Amino acid sequence: MGGTSVWPAAYLMAGSLLLLQRTRLVIQQGSRGTPANQAVPVLDEVTRVGIVDPRTLQSPRPGPRLLVGMDALQEPALDQQHSPHWLMSRNSELRQLRRRWFHRFTSDQEPLQTAGLKAMKHTTEHKGTYMGCFTHDSRERTLKGAVFYDLRKMTVAHCQEACAERAYSYAGLAYGAECYCGNTLPAAASKPEECNSECKGEKGSVCGGVNRLSVYRVEELRAGARRRRNVIYRGCFRAPENLTDTFPASLIQPNLTVEMCSEFCSKKEFPLAVIRGQECYCGYPTGRFPARDSADGLRCSGTRNASSTAEGNYCLVYQTPVQDTRCTDRKFLSTKSKVFVALSSFPGAGNTWARHLIEHATGYYTGSYYFDGALYNKGFKGEKDHWRSRRTICVKTHESGKTEIEMFDSAILLIRNPYKSLMAEFNRKYAGHLGYATDRNWKSKEWPDFVNSYASWWASHVLEWLKYGKRLLIVHYEDLKQSLIPKLKEMVEFLNVTVTEDRLLCVENNRDGNFKRSGAKQKNFEPFTQEMKDLINRYILTVDEALRGRNFSGLPREYVPR
Repeated sequence: MGGTSVWPAAYLMAGSLLLLQRTRLVIQQGSRGTPANQAVPVLDEVTRVGIVDPRTLQSPRPGPRLLVGMDALQEPALDQQHSPHWLMSRNSELRQLRRRWFHRFTSDQEPLQTAGLKAMKHTTEHKGTYMGCFTHDSRERTLKGAVFYDLRKMTVAHCQEACAERAYSYAGLAYGAECYCGNTLPAAASKPEECNSECKGEKGSVCGGVNRLSVYRVEELRAGARRRRNVIYRGCFRAPENLTDTFPASLIQPNLTVEMCSEFCSKKEFPLAVIRGQECYCGYPTGRFPARDSADGLRCSGTRNASSTAEGNYCLVYQTPVQDTRCTDRKFLSTKSKVFVALSSFPGAGNTWARHLIEHATGYYTGSYYFDGALYNKGFKGEKDHWRSRRTICVKTHESGKTEIEMFDSAILLIRNPYKSLMAEFNRKYAGHLGYATDRNWKSKEWPDFVNSYASWWASHVLEWLKYGKRLLIVHYEDLKQSLIPKLKEMVEFLNVTVTEDRLLCVENNRDGNFKRSGAKQKNFEPFTQEMKDLINRYILTVDEALRGRNFSGLPREYVPR
């Protein structure tokens, strides 16, 4: 990987001319360092208000604070190692690391030619009743429930099962890869031959067409799917002053149960079921009823599983299987963006989750400096758009370095605890976006090698964006999780998009998207040795100090000690 001619070949082997085009920018990059007059100011360890590792106060040891005298940087001495200057001087080595990571990133994607063969093995054993071909308008959808994409493996059965599990009666397929759910049959029928798109994952089966839906009734599946449905208890809340005005559907039923109310609201395609005594109300989280800040459960008497008897000023709230679809519509920008915005992060810092939030909050697709086929298949259509098209609201990147950073007019810099980032990226490397590495992976020699290399990349990534970024919004992953709507508002305002409160509440209702890892987590052992912790903690203190030196808030205190 030492010469520049090897890496383009790797891209060609991965079958991506687009990545080859992008990589030229990385290859042209020279080595860089921080000039002495831009050195990060050093504060007294005892008086500084940022993160302090108490171990440094008890037993002084070489750390990240020895940042002065960098104008005569030589081979890093013990007391100079891990400083901003040393980290940024490692750019040549880090570029090679990024290249190896990109190669693994592309080779991790499942080859397109084999994906279809796998999906074809799934037979449509439980096809519902075919209702016909119908007109489909992506803006004014006839099936207004949940939406699912699988741009590589979609089958009729997959769509039907997905809709049935979420309590919908109809499943409609369009463009060979898009699945729409609803409880009302579309009104405008089309000619049967206009549904002519073959399902991406099932040769010989029809999955709609261009602006056409192949619609199936899935009632037959619902008995079996009902066992897998989740009706989630959200809590006991103070009821709004006028329940009838707040919620668009209601039912009064003697001996009302949670199941009755949830089933009624699911059929009406609402994600919330609200119970007060014998009254059932259906709707969405709104400004009048955000379904946040629950009250003491004792204020709602009764049980959650049988008849519930919340009375007067309080009500029980449940999440139905139906998806909140007020924020699921997305599109490309109609005119090219005048401001070229990056969504930059170290790998494993939650970039894909942040893109999910941004897309659903703004209604616009995000782009990517890379092409991740797995993400494209799941509906991130900006993955296939050229990253410099300016048709997306922002562009994902893990790059750092003067050339790459200065291409952008501004950036949202997403930072996550390096311990969590390293583990997330190691999981992705061995088990994809939604899986977990095995115990054997964690205990292999590759894990300490991975930490030793990637930990410095975590630090240098932030340092270089702080140095070369023109206009930055710093977002800490932990703050975004803790205070989603306030932080998302900041991000949306930074992107110069006006968003309604109801749309933000919809995003909060769909906050996880499809990005929770599945499968068995690693066992209860500590993957980080004390030596690893000492290394990572020094990088944390360096980055914390650099952020404060640029008048940003420092890193969350939970980062260290560990």
